[in-house]
Order: sequence, then structure tokens, then C-alpha cells
Amino acid sequence: METNAKVREAAETIDALITPSLLLDRGRLERNIQRLAGNAGKLGVVLRPHMKTAKSIDVARHVFPREPGPITVSTIAEAEYFAGHGFRDMTYAVGMSPASATRAMELCRRTGVDLKLLLDTVEQADALADVRKTIGVTPSVFIELDCDDHRGGLKPDDPKLLEVANRVVASGANLVGVLAHAGESYGLSTSDALVEAAENERSTTVRAAETLRAHGHACPIVSLGSTPTAHFAQNLEGVTELRAGVYMFFDLVQHGVGVCAIDDIAISVLATVIGAKPEKGWVLVDAGWMALSRDRGTASQQLDQGYGVVCDETGRVIEDVVVAQASQEHGILAIRSGSGKSMPELPVGTRIRILPNHACAMAAQHDVYSVVNGESPEIEARWERIRGW
Repeated sequence: METNAKVREAAETIDALITPSLLLDRGRLERNIQRLAGNAGKLGVVLRPHMKTAKSIDVARHVFPREPGPITVSTIAEAEYFAGHGFRDMTYAVGMSPASATRAMELCRRTGVDLKLLLDTVEQADALADVRKTIGVTPSVFIELDCDDHRGGLKPDDPKLLEVANRVVASGANLVGVLAHAGESYGLSTSDALVEAAENERSTTVRAAETLRAHGHACPIVSLGSTPTAHFAQNLEGVTELRAGVYMFFDLVQHGVGVCAIDDIAISVLATVIGAKPEKGWVLVDAGWMALSRDRGTASQQLDQGYGVVCDETGRVIEDVVVAQASQEHGILAIRSGSGKSMPELPVGTRIRILPNHACAMAAQHDVYSVVNGESPEIEARWERIRGW
């Protein structure tokens, strides 16, 4: 491990990297960041980017080049990390447990961070009273909404919405608003369907906020977002902030949904050809699921991308070549099923790049980004990323 780290630090071009290695294209990253920032500006809402994909202060500084801004996190470890780099306005967008609430409030007490929690049950609300008493910090809380039957949260017309809100206030916590995530949008693939999902997310969330206000709760923040709906929303009236995360990097799932082009995908894994089975049409590389992840998010889409799309060393897609199979440290490249093409010549030692099905999952397998720009082999920087909970 130490030897690999030293080699990576010394490498000036991707040719010198030990593979598999995680690459991040700075130009694509910056373009993706500007695209959604512009969209949020046109719609008149605050953008609260989710750092769960990047998990890197260097990426965050490209999102906020002047000073730290509002962010979303998915782990308390992320909150602690970004607090250590000056971020003070954060939302922990995972349903709280008593232990996570205690740890979050301890962070608030130590650093002065405003770390908002998420809940959808009276049991969670009741737990806040003990947390507030133990830590001596007043929690700020969102009620999670279910806008499309995707995961957790309350329906906007559920009587428990008011019950939970009342218990939050009774616990001594500060109810700051409602929060929704249109996760079912990941299963869509047409512009009309995505526009409709975005409007449903908006109307559902705003309706819940109006219900709370009608019963005496201020509900100042109306927060929503997923990467697909964030890009296809046409009207965010009544919404105050927009959240998204994978938009910084994009991936093959988002491409299949119709949110991005292949050329927008900013991360890839650099791998090396280590063998072949010509009789089977296979080429073997040194990147298996430990480097790529086991995510098969495109399997249910119109175009199944295997474990990732294969590009040459410069990042140009090799048409119809995918990672068809993956074991722990081996990937098997093959021609996509149904294609009439033949496997190209990829001799042992050839370097290739593999685009991710799910950028969050691929990046999570690695500790550092080797930053490149376009087709240049030069490594411009190395950006560490955090892991853990």
C-alpha cells in the first residue's frame, strides 16, 4: 500500500500510474458544475450540492471557489471532514438515529456548524429531547417527505406529518422545513417523464410545507432534488433550495436516463490489459469489482452497459466494448451483446479507461483522484477523498 501510494505521488502522467487508478477530468467536472449552478440560478433557488459522490474538499472548492457554501452530506464523517475545512451550513440527508443525532450535535457544539437532521417518525422526534438535554445544543430538523414511493418519508397528506412536526417542536428542536428526493426519476428515460417527475416533486413538497404553515409551523426551507429532476425542473415556485450530487461527475445511469452525454462523464478507472481469451472474445484487465464496484444500475435500462463502458487511454469510447464480467480483481472486456463488431486489438500492457455505471459507487472504491484534463496524459493534481461513516 505504501509503495503504491509513493508511485502514485511520483507519477507525472497516467502512463506511470499503478493500475487500477481513479481518474477525474477537471474540464468535465467544471462544465458539469457550471451547468447546474446556472440552472438553479435561472429557477431562483439556492443550490445545496450533495457531497456524497465527490467526498473531496478539492472538488468542493471548485463548486465554491470563493468561500464555503451550503452543502448536503450523507455521513457524519463527511460532516466532520467538511466542518474541518470551514463549511458551516450542512444538511445530513439520511434519516437520523439517536446515535447519529448525538454525534451530529456534538459536532455542532465543538465547531459551531449548523448541521440539520432528517426524520419522519415520532420516535425520532422524541429522541431529540434526550439529545438536546445531553449535548446542550438545539437540533435543527427537516421532516422527510415521500414524493414518489421511492424510499422513506411521509406523504404530504399523511396525518402523521402534523403529529411528527408537533413532536419535533415539543422536543425543543427547531423545525426548519421539509425535504424530498425524487429517487424514482432514476428509472425514467424521456424528457416529458422527467419534467413531470420534477413537477410532482415540487408540488408534493410545497403542499406539505403549506400544510405545516397552516397549522402554525414556519417551515422556512423547502428542499428537494435529485440529479435528473434538478436538470429537468421548469418551475420551482415555492421551493427554496435544490440538492443534487452525482451531477458533478455524472455516470452511465444518468446517461441512460437522458441527463448527460457520455462526454460529460468526469471520472473513470484507468486499467491495464493483462491477458486475453481470443476463443471467447475476451480481453482481461486488472480492474474488477474492487475497482469498479458491483453496481449494475444500467441493467434495467434500455442499454445495458455491463460493469462499465471501455475507452482508450485518452478517454475516447471504444464502440460497443464493455466490461462484461467482473470478479474481485479481474475485469473481462467483450463486445456488447447484439453488436456486429469485432473485438479490437488490445495487446497486453494496453491502458484503457472504464466509465462508471454509478459514479458514487466507483469513486467509493478509491482513496484519491488523479486529476487530468481531456486527452492529455498529464496528471495535474492528486485530490484525496474521504471514506467511512
